[in-house]
Amino acid sequence: MKPIGKYIAIEPINEKLKTSSGLMLSSDDVKDFRYKKGTVIAPGTEVTQIKEGDLIFYDKGAGHTMMINERVVTIIREPDVVVVV
Repeated sequence: MKPIGKYIAIEPINEKLKTSSGLMLSSDDVKDFRYKKGTVIAPGTEVTQIKEGDLIFYDKGAGHTMMINERVVTIIREPDVVVVV
């Protein structure tokens, strides 16, 4: 699988979030966050700053999800990435 152009294939990470005091945040609280976390599966042919395996934060409203080779993959555009960890 190879995305073309400025598209990036990612695997979203669904994590349980805790406050610094150890309290688990509810799913409603998590929905208020603007960004989501994911792992890059494959960068597009015109993506130069992001590589396979990078951990990224991206806009939660970005992209679309599809099934490729029995794997759930989210496709986003490079400008939707805000942080590479």
